[in-house]
Amino acid sequence: MRAALAFLTCLGGPVTPTPKALPWFPVVGAGLGFGVGGIWWLAEGIWPPLLAAALAVSVDLAITGMLHLDGLADSADGLLAHGLDPARRLEVMAEPTTGAFALATVALVLVLRITALAALTPAPMLVAVLWATSRAAMALAVQSQPYARARGLASSFRDPASSARPVVGVSLVVGLVLVLAAALAWGDGQGVGVADLAAGVLSAALAFGGVTMLARRRIGGYTGDVLGAAGMVAETAGLIAVAARW
Repeated sequence: MRAALAFLTCLGGPVTPTPKALPWFPVVGAGLGFGVGGIWWLAEGIWPPLLAAALAVSVDLAITGMLHLDGLADSADGLLAHGLDPARRLEVMAEPTTGAFALATVALVLVLRITALAALTPAPMLVAVLWATSRAAMALAVQSQPYARARGLASSFRDPASSARPVVGVSLVVGLVLVLAAALAWGDGQGVGVADLAAGVLSAALAFGGVTMLARRRIGGYTGDVLGAAGMVAETAGLIAVAARW
């Protein structure tokens, strides 16, 4: 669990990544989401909805050390640029400079996250489910997608030859189901129903898959930046889906 914490947040301290950390990804995501949702719920009792939502997003960025936001920026510059070959895209993603694609994408995602939260009634379990979904998707991507670089931090989590791959997959599914069950048990009191959760989870999964498919087509697989970017896009898509007036 410590390795999952260290990779997904600024907590956990220095630790060697290992495939055994993957089943803990949705657990860490659920805990982080519940904490962010709790801040959102508390803040809305003090400040207007928009400010409360902005504070919740700020706490999320602080706890994750902006790692996923940085991945979103790097991935936007590398994956969305026109006319580059895969090698050059990977070089762009590794450069310390920030381009127009990164600035526009980061701004858009942050605005959408804040406004989607502001449009909803604070629901910690909803955030927990969406954050758990994005982390479970990260773990599944690590197990099922090729790594785009020769080596890197995120590649240390995968072991293509491991006989534990089915166990990891089952663990991720079971963990996500338990989080969903807890959300449903408590969701009615927060104004979140089965249809809301289903729409959010499905939208998050589709958005995550869309980003990873784009990465596979343009750079040949995933990187740590791609996982962070896909996670942020997935969470944002889930919030937007739940906020929709169906």
